[in-house]
Amino acid sequence: MIKASGVAEVTDADFEAEVIGAELPVLVEFTADWCPPCRQMGPVLSALAAEEGERLKVVQLDVDSNPLTTNAYKVLSMPTFMVFRDGEPVRSMVGARAKRRLLAELADVL
Repeated sequence: MIKASGVAEVTDADFEAEVIGAELPVLVEFTADWCPPCRQMGPVLSALAAEEGERLKVVQLDVDSNPLTTNAYKVLSMPTFMVFRDGEPVRSMVGARAKRRLLAELADVL
């Protein structure tokens, strides 16, 4: 998986601890190596993690290596972004987007 700098990778094994149990809202990118738009999102996610790290946890999950979590949330397209707050998915967005648009879409959950 092409990891965004400053963005943690989560797996089926630690998803509950890292995402469901997190104190902060968590933005999860469901991603894959074979997905060009996912690669485009790397710098955006790195910048978001650096700028909003006190208010938002940003993580990536490789769909190919983590089928249990991917299937549990019915993720079919890459990249899919899900925001979890208090252990619940509160927003889902599909497709690459500019940082400004992503921030706008996250404004009400931060």
